[in-house]
Amino acid sequence: MRVVSLLPAATEMVAALGALPRLVGVSHECDYPPEARALPHVTRTRLDPSLPSAEIDRAMAAARRTGTPSVEVDVKLIAQLRPDVILGQSLCEVCAVGESGLGQLVAALNPTPWVVMLHAHTLDGVLADIRKVGAALNLEDEADEVVAGLRYRLRRIRQAHAPRPSGSPLGRPTPPSVLVLEWLDPPYVAGHWVPELVEIAGGRDAAGRPGERSAGRSWRELSALAPDLVVVALCGFDVARAQQELAAVTDRDARVLLGRRVEFMDGNAYTSRPGPRLVDAAEILARLIAG
Repeated sequence: MRVVSLLPAATEMVAALGALPRLVGVSHECDYPPEARALPHVTRTRLDPSLPSAEIDRAMAAARRTGTPSVEVDVKLIAQLRPDVILGQSLCEVCAVGESGLGQLVAALNPTPWVVMLHAHTLDGVLADIRKVGAALNLEDEADEVVAGLRYRLRRIRQAHAPRPSGSPLGRPTPPSVLVLEWLDPPYVAGHWVPELVEIAGGRDAAGRPGERSAGRSWRELSALAPDLVVVALCGFDVARAQQELAAVTDRDARVLLGRRVEFMDGNAYTSRPGPRLVDAAEILARLIAG
């Protein structure tokens, strides 16, 4: 079976299922596991990732207005690779190959591959997508084992980091409030599965809601939340780039907020990808919350 993956999370799912040798092509963003980097890249981005985040945001907004995706697909290369299965997504039409782009791609291929669409907004959705990929690759048992292992790890994290009773008369646990930022210019609060990860890790998400999309908020609104911890986990950026972006923020309300306790996570590797490493993200968040 020959498989093409159009998103990093799907590539990581295939690897977790022990089926990496079946991959014949991946997106330009598929960098994990490291072996995936050597595979043919079937997509490329129209955006310069070195641009300041404000310029990237403006370019993405323009792409949304015009319906022009920021990711191009090499249809000729995919045709040469002759995949039996293509793994795609319908979560975002701009920052990855979306449903419409995938439809155009498949229409140009002969023979027509089996298309698997992933569309998770929650942790349960991510685990369901792993099973969906397993079914497409005839690896249902392996998928069941992977999902069981991830659920076990999540339970252990929750048990180990459950908030302890406070000193209040009622003795109720008071989890620390945590604000996770996935973009800084303009500021965006991380959504989808991230609030669940925070709760599992022993915190209370100060602004996000499970399953809801990431949302823009003003620095004044965010500062008023007065979270115990601010986690900077920028979409598509590693820690070094996140630190660089944070240093460029000059807004007065932002500086008040960021004068609180701030920690960093590799958002590109962990919080932005709806795949198996979200459990690693929960472990990292638990350590950050615990201090």
